[in-house]
Amino acid sequence: MTNETWNEVLRDQIDWHWRHQLRPRLEGLTDQEYFWEPAPGSWNVRPHGISNAPIQAGSGSMIIEFAAPPPEPEPFTTIAWRLGHVIVGVLAMRNASHFGRAATDYRSFNYAATASEALDQLDAEYATWLTGVESLGEEGLHRPCGEEHFEEDSMARLVLHIHRELIHHLSEVCLLRDLYLHTHGTFNQEEAQK
Repeated sequence: MTNETWNEVLRDQIDWHWRHQLRPRLEGLTDQEYFWEPAPGSWNVRPHGISNAPIQAGSGSMIIEFAAPPPEPEPFTTIAWRLGHVIVGVLAMRNASHFGRAATDYRSFNYAATASEALDQLDAEYATWLTGVESLGEEGLHRPCGEEHFEEDSMARLVLHIHRELIHHLSEVCLLRDLYLHTHGTFNQEEAQK
């Protein structure tokens, strides 16, 4: 038996993955990778005025592309788009509704114009999330979340959902980095076949 609390276990689950797998794989992300469009018509983060997406959200010099409802099939999304989704839709909006962060949403967020800036935003929102989860203690994990789609669920269920989202979407970003390296980097096809 240990003295671990469920709050500690939940934080350790995501933070171990963050420190040992996800965040190290994002080190050195270049602007070329960040904005790279692996498929025609990809949704991306772009400067204002050059997108033809039905929804162009953002308060700064950059926008993120959407459609509601999304077309079938949905456009492929870039690393910039996926990071924007994680930073805003997964973390910042939850940090605002539960942990005292200033209110934000897809339309009011100031999206990063560089990979470095996006990683800084990601790090800041992740730190706020982890500190917020810790502040719940044990009792706070049992209180009702009250969030749309989670009205009847506890905060613990929301925490688990957010951790799944982080692992899922940031793993996609890592896969896109691998694809970029193997199609644009110094990857040697002959060496791979040996």
